Amino acid sequence: MYSLINRLARPELLTMTPYQSARRIGGSGDIWLNANESPFCNTEPAYNRYPEFQPQALIDNYAAYSQLDTAQVLASRGADEAIELLIRTFCVPGKDKITICTPTYGMYAISAATCNVAVNEVQLTSDWQLDEDLANKLGDSSLLFICNPNNPTGSTISVDTIEAIIQACSERCIVVVDEAYIEFSPQLTSAKLINQYTNLVVLRTLSKAFGLAGLRCGFMLSNEYLINLVKKVIAPYPIPAPVGDIAAKALSPDGISLMRNQVATLNTLANEFTQSVEKLEGVEAVYPTGANFVLVRFNDDSWFNALAKQGIVVRNQSKVPTLERCLRFSIGDSEEMKRLTQVLTETAKQLAPQI
Repeated sequence: MYSLINRLARPELLTMTPYQSARRIGGSGDIWLNANESPFCNTEPAYNRYPEFQPQALIDNYAAYSQLDTAQVLASRGADEAIELLIRTFCVPGKDKITICTPTYGMYAISAATCNVAVNEVQLTSDWQLDEDLANKLGDSSLLFICNPNNPTGSTISVDTIEAIIQACSERCIVVVDEAYIEFSPQLTSAKLINQYTNLVVLRTLSKAFGLAGLRCGFMLSNEYLINLVKKVIAPYPIPAPVGDIAAKALSPDGISLMRNQVATLNTLANEFTQSVEKLEGVEAVYPTGANFVLVRFNDDSWFNALAKQGIVVRNQSKVPTLERCLRFSIGDSEEMKRLTQVLTETAKQLAPQI
């Protein structure tokens, strides 16, 4: 059942016994002298003890939220750590490679490079969909990364399309679907396919919709066998105690309700921004988005500096192939978006050709 995972995993990991930290070994008693911790508590709450390897309340809450079993969930220091963990688990340095679908999130390639793993790039189509021949362009890649909704384009891919790729790769590679922005387009999640396909991994984060970017808490969702393999690679105490406590609270019913209300507000603001900006002279395209940002293509490169002079910082994507003259706008609160739209309107008038 897990033959593909065993074949792709670094051979030494299959027989390696993971480091047994004090918390993973566990135990019961009133006097804890097994972890070389200080007996003195200088904070409230107490942080003189190491945290759980995988905080139980956090894992329970995220499993309930994602409608998976707790054994199918691994918490990490943001989804960025999860990306690197997968590369370290399934790619032999100097030998293996990953495939990414560009333009896409830059950390896939950076994490691979830092691990001395090659990167195979397959371009998205002109409307930023997966190449129809993607399955035949993977070569011998161990991992295929798909960002959905995609960063930085905001484009989305249907679950049926992703499932077809997972099926096509079932004997070839592991498909990693990065769902950092999935709360803005929940109907697109591939997490519901995890119980059907052993070569699927879904990445999640609390940084976007949950408003906890500074917390650095993400999740890897997959079958229990793959999760246990990655647990051999992850650090002994990946989730600091305060992070686990705050994240677990954010994943309570009240926290999830708050997140969904805020997502609805941001989606409304994104639609309003799109409708206002696409009418401006000098705007060549405002692209549909399934995330909390909007990508806009302008007629020249002067818009970025014009915004900067007004104290508005946005992401310039112009150096990314196929994204020439494109700026990515995160969706702020209503006042920020009102100010942004006002400045763009004024800039359009200033840059308009004089007749």
